[in-house]
Amino acid sequence: MRFDLHIHTTASDGACDAPEVIDLAVDGGLDVVSITDHDTVAGLDVAMTAAVDRPIQVIAGIEVSSTWDGAEYHILGYFVDPEAASVKGHERRAVKGRERRMKDMVDRLRQQGLMIVMDDVTDEAGPNRFAIGRPHLARALVSRGYANSVVDAFDRLIGDRHPAFVPTRLAAPDEAIQLIVDGGGIPVWAHPPRRSFDRLLPEFVSAGLRGVEVYRPRSEPKLIEKLRRAAESFDLLVSGGSDWHDPDRGVGLGDFFVTEDQVGALLEAGER
Repeated sequence: MRFDLHIHTTASDGACDAPEVIDLAVDGGLDVVSITDHDTVAGLDVAMTAAVDRPIQVIAGIEVSSTWDGAEYHILGYFVDPEAASVKGHERRAVKGRERRMKDMVDRLRQQGLMIVMDDVTDEAGPNRFAIGRPHLARALVSRGYANSVVDAFDRLIGDRHPAFVPTRLAAPDEAIQLIVDGGGIPVWAHPPRRSFDRLLPEFVSAGLRGVEVYRPRSEPKLIEKLRRAAESFDLLVSGGSDWHDPDRGVGLGDFFVTEDQVGALLEAGER
């Protein structure tokens, strides 16, 4: 079986709505997917409905944004209850927090001479989005001619280390982990940054972290092995996924997948 446990829809900052994502996942030969939109579960019901009578299973998920010491850390929540009070409360806070953050980033870009406005970003996000994110801003920069592609916009203008970047500041990592646990989910560290992984992993585990995202499309074998060994040493679950947002990034749904041998323990934990 083929699994992709990290996928975004237009409910946050993906380019395709949930039914389109399910169609693409089926066409790409995936058997199990997790919809993990940023700070919202708004796309889950639609995705699960779209998967009825199709040869695919949808795992409820969310990707919770957190900030610590000026850097962002994302925690995936698998098998969450979409109606849990902790999840719904975070969702409500995220709407306002992400709007404030995006206005700050637009202001910083304008200070650099890029004449972009908030309406450009919301137009790219479209009417069905729930949470606004950097990919919407990246697409606006492409539309206005300031970048050649979404990847180019991130690389040159709005990536984590660029002057326009503003952390989301919705929760601290321990709060993100706890709200997932309170929502009945399994908290997993998404795309852990190499520079702070060793230092922060023990703290995250103490806060209740239960897994690490080890397998990603562009990860070097050396990094994969490092993350896998760390997960093993802390008795953590292992996850993997494409972090798919749109077809414009050069990876189609199903091009990357993980197997039951790699993520089976996580799936078993979610069924208990």
